Amino acid sequence: MIYLELNKVYTIKINSGEELITKITGIDGDWAIISDPVSIAPGPKGLGLVPSMFTADLKEKIRLNMNNVAFIALTEDAVKMKYIEATTGITVPDKKLILG
Repeated sequence: MIYLELNKVYTIKINSGEELITKITGIDGDWAIISDPVSIAPGPKGLGLVPSMFTADLKEKIRLNMNNVAFIALTEDAVKMKYIEATTGITVPDKKLILG
């Protein structure tokens, strides 16, 4: 098992080619416990984030078999902010330098 930091947002490419963005909340052997997984999907305004699971109870533990993962990396900041907005409804303001 690779070292992953808990409660960080990762981009995961699984062996089927699908790309997920999710927060990893735990590790259980060969399984990662994830929350709020979303997939990248094309839309009228370009790429967007859509739920990866439509019928699951997302309050329960969601387990991802890490043996099916091709790549994993921390999610780029701009995409991570969109993920937080999509999964929590909280808009994260852009970082701007304020000079006094």
